[in-house]
Amino acid sequence: MPSETVTRFLAALDPGHREEIARRPDEEQERLAAAWETELAGDELDTLDELSPPAAESVAARRVVEEPDR
Repeated sequence: MPSETVTRFLAALDPGHREEIARRPDEEQERLAAAWETELAGDELDTLDELSPPAAESVAARRVVEEPDR
C-alpha cells in the first residue's frame, strides 16, 4: 500500500504521468514523492501555493517527473 505522501504525489500528477509513475517500483515512487515534497518546500512555489495549493502541488509534481536528474 502506498504511503500518504506517494498517494498525494500521484494525485497531483496529470493522468498520463500518474499512470506511468504508478507502474514503477514502490521504492522509486517513494523517492519521487520525497523529491516532490522537497520541491514543495522550495521558495519558487510560495506565491502559487498561496493562491492555489493544488496548483502548486501539480506544478511541483510535474517538475519532479519531467526533470531527468530526479
